[in-house]
Amino acid sequence: MRFLIFILFLSAIEWYAWQAVRLSGLYSLHWGRWTVGSIFWFLTALAVFYFSWLGLVGSHTLPKNLELVIRTLVMIGIFTKLFLAIFMMIDDLRRLVTGMGTLVVKQSWHMPSRSKFLANLGLMIGAVPFFALIYGAVRNAYRYTLFRQKVAVSGLPAALDGLRIVQISDIHSGSFYRETPIDKAIEMINALEPDLICFTGDLVNNEATEIEPYLEIFSKVKAKYGVYSILGNHDYGDYIRWPDAAAKQANFNRLCENHQKLGWDLLRNEHRILEVGDARMAIIGVENYSARMNFAKYGDLSEACEGCPGVDFKLLLSHDPSHWHYEVTKAYQDIGLTLSGHTHGMQFGIEIPGFKWSPIEYVYKEWAGLYQDGEQYLYVNRGFGFLAYPGRVGILPEITCLELQAV
Repeated sequence: MRFLIFILFLSAIEWYAWQAVRLSGLYSLHWGRWTVGSIFWFLTALAVFYFSWLGLVGSHTLPKNLELVIRTLVMIGIFTKLFLAIFMMIDDLRRLVTGMGTLVVKQSWHMPSRSKFLANLGLMIGAVPFFALIYGAVRNAYRYTLFRQKVAVSGLPAALDGLRIVQISDIHSGSFYRETPIDKAIEMINALEPDLICFTGDLVNNEATEIEPYLEIFSKVKAKYGVYSILGNHDYGDYIRWPDAAAKQANFNRLCENHQKLGWDLLRNEHRILEVGDARMAIIGVENYSARMNFAKYGDLSEACEGCPGVDFKLLLSHDPSHWHYEVTKAYQDIGLTLSGHTHGMQFGIEIPGFKWSPIEYVYKEWAGLYQDGEQYLYVNRGFGFLAYPGRVGILPEITCLELQAV
């Protein structure tokens, strides 16, 4: 039923978008009609093929790179046509109101013709996401950006002052199609000479095998006090069908083993104590825990903290940032810094000095960067990889370098 509703929704978008194209001034030109019409119907045919293939055969049955190209073009087509459809829907609302007005005044129904102005405006504005999404896929998918952030901590011991923590999150290795840029990103990480590296979940999209071609690459990340990792919502294999429960459990066990092969210390509702000079620091890691109903709650912070001795500073790794206000700031006020990921910044938005926006902020209050509540901090990483759409528009993939600062 959901698939049928989705198809009907896409059909409505197609019909409305075609009205905008057909009425536009560009379409009235011979070369414009051929060019725009060909692009429009090519994207439509590709979408029909792709969703039919998914429904009848299933995903992961096409060659990976071919499916990647097709999926990208289908997504670009849908978002572009959605913009066109919105303008035509606005125009139909105008026509309906005008028709009702003539019925009241003249006692006769008259529906005015569609506005060529709105059709042309829709086509011009629709070109923005069309070219932006193409650019985002070609240029920004592997455009790793370093974000530096100092975190002022009251009463921080001198031994922890200046401690450098590098965070990466949401690798989503099943989406990768190139290795060279990832190698360069690892070089960027190691060049920071981190004291500590933290990975905050979503190593894969669904299956443990997705990371295996990249084990050698990611095992190169090194830090003075080690690499610590946790699980994200995609790491449990909850989003695909398995032959049986045993197959799903075997996949999960294999994923945990792959963390070991990387040389990463996977924290599953547990903690580690670091001795840094004469100071002690706790690294606490919970499994995925979300305040939102559509994501699983595998994490247990009380279990993770159980038996944790008195330390000078506590660092929590929790994949979903909604966990912070839901539990951490309420019941665990001795946790100074929480590191999260999950949102990807929706891989789409605007980010310039002094201003950032993404549609994801209407879902997650804390979605990218540093947040503070009293003497507690949360940092949300924008993600290393990508999911579904193989690119980014405005919100670039992130490597975070956090430096603790005594105040």
